[in-house]
Amino acid sequence: MKLNNKRTILVGLAFLSICAFWQMYDNVVPLILTNTFHLNETFSGAIMAADNVLALFLLPFFGSLSDKADTKLGKRMPFILFGTGCAIILLNLLPLLDNGYYAAPSTFKLVSFVIVLGLLLIAMGTYRSPAVALMPDVTPKPLRSKANAIINLMGAVGGIIYLAVAAVLYPNSKVAGLAHVNYQPLFIVVAAIMFVSVGVLFLTIKEPKLVEENKALEDKHPEWNLAEDDGSGHEVLPPDVKKSLGFLLASIALWFMGYNGVTTWFTTYVSQVMGQALGGASTCLLIATGGAILSYIPIGALASRIGRKKTIMGGIILLAVCFFLGYILTTTYSSINVIMFIVFALVGLAWAAINVNSLPMVVEMCKGSDIGKFTGFYYTASMSAQIVTPILAGTLMRQVSYRVLFPYAALFVALSFLTMVFVHHGDSRPEEKKGLEAFEEMDD
Repeated sequence: MKLNNKRTILVGLAFLSICAFWQMYDNVVPLILTNTFHLNETFSGAIMAADNVLALFLLPFFGSLSDKADTKLGKRMPFILFGTGCAIILLNLLPLLDNGYYAAPSTFKLVSFVIVLGLLLIAMGTYRSPAVALMPDVTPKPLRSKANAIINLMGAVGGIIYLAVAAVLYPNSKVAGLAHVNYQPLFIVVAAIMFVSVGVLFLTIKEPKLVEENKALEDKHPEWNLAEDDGSGHEVLPPDVKKSLGFLLASIALWFMGYNGVTTWFTTYVSQVMGQALGGASTCLLIATGGAILSYIPIGALASRIGRKKTIMGGIILLAVCFFLGYILTTTYSSINVIMFIVFALVGLAWAAINVNSLPMVVEMCKGSDIGKFTGFYYTASMSAQIVTPILAGTLMRQVSYRVLFPYAALFVALSFLTMVFVHHGDSRPEEKKGLEAFEEMDD
């Protein structure tokens, strides 16, 4: 059994478009809110946090709704097409309102901007879970870690494309000293990336056909399905599988508490503790991202050989150790050095080991008709943590000491190891029954 790399890359185009959007959203919208509309950090932060709050409700809802959809285009494709189309339209209204407010400020334009921004977040929320659920829909369970590695890589490519475009369109030499920056060209390019990506996805991936093929394959392997018939024709998770799912979702929340706490506050942390500027901190985070990107494919292959759970737990141990070393290094040295770069590269490796395998473990526990709903469960756990941890970590840093950041992160990551011990389902198991065939490498 081999993974169809080409098909997985095409499926990943939806995630590429999503990541390109969010990279721009996180980078540009705060600048517009503070520089054009002159909102203070509290109001700007509240608006920027709205996407995570909305995600708590939208991602499980639309994931579950897509499970129940039955159209000629498939279950996921209508949501992907509709959500992307609405997002592209709303996306290009934002710079118009931004430029209009700068030319002639008015409360109406500010309110209109916030309303359009809210509608844009809803549009993005309608198709994120369906887009992510498309991969397990068309991928056999044993191959989902390898496939998710490619999906994550596609997401990274989307972010990199955006950053390259932004660097070309808005170098410091062009924007330095400007009272107002026109972001319309950047928004148009990102909208084009989204349109082309999803257009290619729609033209090349025939969802209903591929889903049927995958379902026929999984029907030949009933041992892959952990759900049981409740006697009325409905499949339900056995109590022990539900217990594993609960502990896995708790683990996801815990390691996001630790990891996102560091990524959120690290630039402020090194400024306060080490007296370092933004550049050094950004370099550390960039190296961590690079380490993760380089690790995605090898980690997916490793998980197919030793199992997802072992790979995740190895990543947890490495991540906790790296955060402990981060505390020692940042409190011992007064400047960012090569050792810190090495540690952050290992942080990227550890995060890849965790991130590549966690979603496949979640959807492994469900039957095919519930993949969207279980994808929503995954995002509920991760988004909840990303809402809580910036506030909790920030409060502790302010009330106790900025030096609490890395011990805080290491503690939550270590707790996720304890909860993962109780996860006994969701690993890729059929390989044992297929001999060497199950360990074949991915197609070229």
